[in-house]
Amino acid sequence: MKFGVQFFPDLGPDVKPADQYWAECLQLADLVDDLGYSHIRTVEHHFQSYGGYSPNPHIFLTAAAMRAQKARLVTGAVLPIFNNPLKIAGEIGMLDAISGGRLDCGFGRAFLPIEFKIFGVSLDESRARFTEGMDQIRQLLENENVTSKGEFHSFENATVYPRPTQKPRPPLWVAALINPDSFEGAGRAGHNVMAIPLPGGQMNELIKIYRDAWTSANHPGSGQVMLAHHMYCNEDDSKALEIARPPIDRYLNSIVEAASTWLETGDSNDYPGYDKVIAGLAKETTESQMEKGGAFIGSPERIVDQIKKYEEQTGGFDQASLQINFNDLPVDVAERSMRLFSEKVLPHFSA
Repeated sequence: MKFGVQFFPDLGPDVKPADQYWAECLQLADLVDDLGYSHIRTVEHHFQSYGGYSPNPHIFLTAAAMRAQKARLVTGAVLPIFNNPLKIAGEIGMLDAISGGRLDCGFGRAFLPIEFKIFGVSLDESRARFTEGMDQIRQLLENENVTSKGEFHSFENATVYPRPTQKPRPPLWVAALINPDSFEGAGRAGHNVMAIPLPGGQMNELIKIYRDAWTSANHPGSGQVMLAHHMYCNEDDSKALEIARPPIDRYLNSIVEAASTWLETGDSNDYPGYDKVIAGLAKETTESQMEKGGAFIGSPERIVDQIKKYEEQTGGFDQASLQINFNDLPVDVAERSMRLFSEKVLPHFSA
């Protein structure tokens, strides 16, 4: 299993200004190669403290590519629903060139109602916009002189520059939450899948659906599964929980607040059951996340046990993307955790 780091801004200017937040992320990115982490990842969200500091993940990953010379750069995930595919494909080509071919492209459908409202996009167009947008981006990356007549975007004889450094294009990932159709669709299409244990559920069953769909479609290998987790490592178990609990609990509160519209309006055709998902998240705590595999917190020995147990429960996954400076956790505290995890946890999972 490989372990990378994820930067998910979960704060606003009332907590920490954006220039300080991203400077701290780059400070931690400086350590990634030397400490043996495999990737650097960030998200796309808008308009709220939950993720809103990162409206374009390609920008931060370009800066991170200058700090880490070996780690992969992962968008986790870009939202085709709110972007023109021509622009996304061009940004991908540019970052792939600047990084020397180290980009992994993750795409998601988005799930925060306020983003749809402000962008003026219907929630019930989510799946159609995502499917069309991702297919158009793939075509633009793989081919020149592309013509596509879509429901939402159309173009004729378009060649996007720069052309991707990786051939035929960077690896593609699909973000999935709880919907089995999303896992099945990613496997059938031959895309890697990124998910989060945050809501709990049967991740082993979802991963199996993905692997089976991959195999049934006759793709080589078995695909790649990346799961995201909060991580805080301290020599003392009780101290680790004492330090990590407040910012993780604030993170859990912020995701519920950001998605609270689901509790008022119920689900939509493209998001069945999301009202129940958010209601369930409102009951989550740091401890419950540890039990479900959404957070690895404790001493190195305890975290090793947590990871091995969760790996066994899921039937195995390929990469863990670790949130290391979640919410307002001080950068020096995150750095010590990152170093300790590298020294005493990573060796237990080395090939």
